[in-house]
Amino acid sequence: MTGANNNKLKIFSGRANRPLAESIARHLGVPLGNLNLGNFPDGESSVRIDEDVRGRDVFIVQPTCPPVNENLMELLIILDAFKRASPARVTAVIPYYGYARQDRKDTGRVPISAKLVADLLTTAGAHRVLCLDLHAAQIQGFFNIPVDHLYAVKEVTAHVRTLGITSDDLVVLSTDEGNVKKALLYQRRLGGQIAVVDKRRASAEETKAAHLIGAPLVNKTVVIFDDMISTASSMVNAVEVARKQGAKKIYVCATHGLLCGPAVDRLREAPVEQIAVTDSIPISKDKLDKLPNLKQISVAPLMADAIRRIHGNESISDLFKDETPPVERRGEGR
Repeated sequence: MTGANNNKLKIFSGRANRPLAESIARHLGVPLGNLNLGNFPDGESSVRIDEDVRGRDVFIVQPTCPPVNENLMELLIILDAFKRASPARVTAVIPYYGYARQDRKDTGRVPISAKLVADLLTTAGAHRVLCLDLHAAQIQGFFNIPVDHLYAVKEVTAHVRTLGITSDDLVVLSTDEGNVKKALLYQRRLGGQIAVVDKRRASAEETKAAHLIGAPLVNKTVVIFDDMISTASSMVNAVEVARKQGAKKIYVCATHGLLCGPAVDRLREAPVEQIAVTDSIPISKDKLDKLPNLKQISVAPLMADAIRRIHGNESISDLFKDETPPVERRGEGR
């Protein structure tokens, strides 16, 4: 076997989001690798690589979405299995990075879980990490290995353009002050005006929206952007503010559709025309049936292109030449 052939790209998938991994593999024109995954009788994860990966460039697709602990542990065990199988490089492709909310010590006696997960991934055997729309961009700094941070802004804005909203009619609404930078990015691409919901958090699960800052919403079409929808408390509060402020139509967009707990019921009752999320996280048929206005946007082409560039030692930043901010990579300037 020649050296060139021995360094071929290989894509493997955990059980968290196999449909996305299959789609990425199709866009790359390579078969999904053979990985035998199961559970021992006591629930422990069982992993066996069913093909030779010595000297190969391996990419493992596994978002750490709910059930977070199971999917994270499975990813760590998969990484350990590959570390012991002598590939040339292992890249953890994590479309959704769990434990990202605790990225700093903002009160006494709490962990920085995002840093802990970064250490676990590195120790388990990841040489590189590829993420999509991290909840906090500074998480890249928790790693001592290269981190490529992708944004789904092109894919989401392309979808919004199909809705036929004119610039004069559009107001981009941010769910809170912390999300303004991302909302401005969408507003620059789509046009229109921008407004921000002044959010007050009641607890980790509940938020209360106080009032609106920015452009008036009377008789406007409002598009609300956020990086994720978890319990949908923030999103539904923003929808309610928009409705009370006189918006005629409201659309909701987010990268990660976690849809935990009461999220589906809240969104089903909310006065929104459409809810758009990417396929970074799988959504069950039951949830899709309850939310007929939910649209999934594929990020497989974006992630496949990034993987192709990493494998070929090409620039990832070129994917985001017209973006602000560009792709963020730990240790590099913008």
